Amino acid sequence: MRTSSGPGRRSVVAVVSLLFAFTAGTAQAAPAEEPQALLFATSNTAVITDPGDPRLDTPLTEFARAVRGIIRDNGARDGRSELLDGVFWSGELQRATYERSRSFDVRETDPVELHHIADLVRKEFGQESVLTFEHLPRDSARTDAFLVEVPGVDVTDLHDGLATDPQARERLGGGSVTMDGELVLVAELADLELAREFVVRLGGRWDGAGLRYGDREFVG
Repeated sequence: MRTSSGPGRRSVVAVVSLLFAFTAGTAQAAPAEEPQALLFATSNTAVITDPGDPRLDTPLTEFARAVRGIIRDNGARDGRSELLDGVFWSGELQRATYERSRSFDVRETDPVELHHIADLVRKEFGQESVLTFEHLPRDSARTDAFLVEVPGVDVTDLHDGLATDPQARERLGGGSVTMDGELVLVAELADLELAREFVVRLGGRWDGAGLRYGDREFVG
């Protein structure tokens, strides 16, 4: 995922499933078919500040095909890919930037292989970094982050929230919205309560959110 200066541009969306699901405050085992990890990436290399920019309408079809090929060619198994509309805060520009990206399910992999796949995607498409999220139990020694999917938040809500909340844009940096209207945030575990407060202010339904835990890495 291309990033600008500061941590804001490096939070992504960005957009998933874990070995443990958390819904309405109750943990429950995730289905066996859930992916082992997610990879978030784009082929975009431009800084886009206009939400009406036609480059944000791309379905990234060829990009998706290429990334799936990289996943398969390097020993893992690909799965579902989801199109995302991202909004990220640029500390350099002091304004929100926009990005169309995709998440990719990655199966039958390990941390070393996942890192390698992300690095190949980064180099192939000229990105500063690519985000990976490996699904782990909440009490794993390697768990350092969370991923939450929240219904009821659109791109405009996310933009306006970041523009008016300095703490959220500094610590969360941004996020992504799926085509069916779910906000996706990936952030450090220490920022979980901040994320909850931010989502509620945006009008999102935290009680209907899917909360997952895992290991986050910006491969760059």
